[in-house]
Amino acid sequence: MDDRQIQIIMDSLLPLLKAGVSFTIPLTLISFALGLVLALITALARLSKWRILKLIFGFYVWVIRGTPLLVQLYIIFYGLPSVGITLDPFIASVIGFTLSVGAYSSEIMRAAIISIQEGQWEAGYSLGMTRWQVLRRIVLPQASRVSVPPLANSFISLVKDTSLAATITYVEMFRTANQIVATTYEPLLVYTEAGVIYLIFSTILTVLQNYLEKRLSRFSVR
Repeated sequence: MDDRQIQIIMDSLLPLLKAGVSFTIPLTLISFALGLVLALITALARLSKWRILKLIFGFYVWVIRGTPLLVQLYIIFYGLPSVGITLDPFIASVIGFTLSVGAYSSEIMRAAIISIQEGQWEAGYSLGMTRWQVLRRIVLPQASRVSVPPLANSFISLVKDTSLAATITYVEMFRTANQIVATTYEPLLVYTEAGVIYLIFSTILTVLQNYLEKRLSRFSVR
């Protein structure tokens, strides 16, 4: 590695980190938070006794899980303008990632709720609780602990998936790397640097995930 390449690494570091902290992380947090809300609604709808809700949300999960995220982003950002709906790149990215998180996480939540023993429901009913009260006070708190590891993995994956937003002109970390490559003509160097930063973000989140799992394990029902 010569002096020019070292200088490129040094000059690229701050713009990449700034893009990661200012754009990639906020996009991830907002999309994941909204996605969890959508996931819970979807999971409960698919477990309800209302057939129409099961069909609607089942269709949503089927479509989102059965098509590439990149295609979904292209439809939202490039396709919708043809019917008069034009969205800002950030809004389009949030919608795309929220729909994706909602579909995949709903299956995690649904499985977690189903895993709770039937006796927990019966115990709640014996105390005079309604189905909603049993769900809110007994089942969901236990299901949330079961859901933490897979949901945390989904969050870490979302951090990396946000790089797809670069394809719809959202200036997050990967698009910033593209811009740097266009002026330095050092794709291997710059993309590797961006990859290392993504790796650092993911490693930090993995450490936090392990800490959270240990904290929650203290309160596990045995």
